[in-house]
Amino acid sequence: MAGRRLCLAFPEFFAVITPALKPKVLIIVGDATETVDTLYPYYRLIEGGYQPVVAAPEKRRYQMVLHEVKPGWTITKEWEGYTIEAEIAFKDVRPEDYAGVFFSGGRAPEYLREDEDLLRITRYFFAANKPVASVCHGVEIPARAGCVKGRRMATVAKCKFDLEICGGIYVNEPCVVDGNLVSGRTFHDNGHYFGAFMRLLDAAHG
Repeated sequence: MAGRRLCLAFPEFFAVITPALKPKVLIIVGDATETVDTLYPYYRLIEGGYQPVVAAPEKRRYQMVLHEVKPGWTITKEWEGYTIEAEIAFKDVRPEDYAGVFFSGGRAPEYLREDEDLLRITRYFFAANKPVASVCHGVEIPARAGCVKGRRMATVAKCKFDLEICGGIYVNEPCVVDGNLVSGRTFHDNGHYFGAFMRLLDAAHG
């Protein structure tokens, strides 16, 4: 009761120490999601005043990986990375509760893209024209959802076919913005494309 009286007497003080609810942004992951693709956006969202919500097929901990092409190699080598906790399962996501969605890369999208609940979530964000971001293999999810036709996107070169066969336009640049859609090729582009996604979120919630 005393705490309630203080809140009523000094509302401006408690407005400072009790921050307003932050807009939530979905981060789509699964086992073998790429670590740097995922964690850089996760912490940038927090820094920007958003609440990242990790979503996956089930609510549990997932194993991320590290991808890089070693000198002398022509294909990507994979190492075990950190783990990440999914806060919500795809089936429980109400996409209208979220300000935007980010599709991380790694091998996970190849396996996630047939999940009907994830396809439902993906189609909602494109239909609602809310901010969407994708990096590396993340493109495989909106491509499978039928959301990339006529859209310009960056992705890792090995996913160019996945994008183009679904009607998208491949652009080999570190940051591609096409309306509500922002994309980068790999985590090496994190410092280029993710700021553009943050600006879209800010514009929608300014």
